[in-house]
Amino acid sequence: MTAATAAGAAAAAAAVSLVTCFLLFHNSNLKFPWARTARPSCASGRRTRRRGLVEAIGNTPLIRINSLSDATGCEILGKAEFLNPGGSVKDRVAVKIIEEALESGDLICGGTVTEGSAGSTAISLATVAPAYGCRCNVVIPDDAAIEKSQIIEALGATVERVRPVSITHRDHFVNIARRRALEANKLAAEQRESNETRTNGLAHVNSKMTDDKLAAMQNALKKTQNNDPAHVSTEMAHSSKCDPSSDSKGGFFADQFENMANYQAHYEWTGPEIWEQTKGSLHAFVAAAGTGGTIAGVSRYLKEKNRSIKCFLMDPPGSGLFNKVTRGVMYTKEEAEGKRLKNPFDTITEGIGINRVTRNFMMAELDGAYRGTDREAVEMSRFLLRNDGLFVGSSSAMNCVGAVRVARDLGPGHTIVTILCDSGMRHLSKFFNDQYLADHGLTPTATGLEFLDK
Repeated sequence: MTAATAAGAAAAAAAVSLVTCFLLFHNSNLKFPWARTARPSCASGRRTRRRGLVEAIGNTPLIRINSLSDATGCEILGKAEFLNPGGSVKDRVAVKIIEEALESGDLICGGTVTEGSAGSTAISLATVAPAYGCRCNVVIPDDAAIEKSQIIEALGATVERVRPVSITHRDHFVNIARRRALEANKLAAEQRESNETRTNGLAHVNSKMTDDKLAAMQNALKKTQNNDPAHVSTEMAHSSKCDPSSDSKGGFFADQFENMANYQAHYEWTGPEIWEQTKGSLHAFVAAAGTGGTIAGVSRYLKEKNRSIKCFLMDPPGSGLFNKVTRGVMYTKEEAEGKRLKNPFDTITEGIGINRVTRNFMMAELDGAYRGTDREAVEMSRFLLRNDGLFVGSSSAMNCVGAVRVARDLGPGHTIVTILCDSGMRHLSKFFNDQYLADHGLTPTATGLEFLDK
């Protein structure tokens, strides 16, 4: 009886605990609708067939950044894109670019995707390409963190590190990547021509073979097929469909800056996820721009859902987009629009900031822009690590600086969403290197958010 009573009491206590947990979780969802994450119907319908690694991309959680939310009286939420398989928001772009290229025939299975990238897009392409039976060739500026090119090489891609030059220079990393695709296509054409010549020659020789030799070959082939017909047919089918190790299948230049698949990935995928995860209860979105795809796709989608949602650009040092958004031109009194391109020493942040307007960025619908500094980005990254356990890269840190600025301008009670693009793991040699920061006079010293008060 005593045991039964104890068991009953334990069961009752467990039931009460479960009910209490449910009520607490349920109530928290009423207050914060983004706490319950569901796969957006529009995003899940984006592809009817999903396979392996590709299926794991997207539907990243929307994280309440507690320290910044408590400090501002707003709900500041970060889309945790660093949790994608390739480690960044660029996984979405890589999938969209490759899928569209395969569908259009610009890229074939076994072909090589080439791209000029400061790191994240290259890593994502190198991660995703093998899932589609393709190879990857990357051209990266040699001022990017060395670990990025090491990751790309470890993923099996070919990497070329080149010196940073103006986009107008033929040896800019993007222009070199474009040439590599053309070279791969030329090589593929030459190999096809060579194969056709060899095939024609073989056919000529075969026509002169005696009937006895031909019969012997046919008998040998039949024996092979009888031994393992399933294996032979399977291997032949696979080889004819896709064999990345065979002769060159040509190249495809991903062109992330101007390829509208970049913008579409975020308009069709990231934007809908943010809308669903917040249940439409957000007041502002803020992010920095490199190619412009993320801020363009997300801002346009959110504006179409609710015109009152404010969308802002966060621009790093050396970039002209702040001027473009706020004044309509990218020049200062000393500069002519489109002539001055981002100097690699203007900022230690990577992957954001540019001095030309890309096709992707032109799709953005923005209400304003903010400027950030390298020191603010560095201090913010350490603040998030100390207070939230968030180990994020330079662009993510800059986005969070922007989120605080928006929160302060809007006032308490608002919900602001930003993008946590990638983690700090690919920024160890520069952004998280104490000696590198000391050499640039950027050693972090703040204990709170006082670095944003200046």
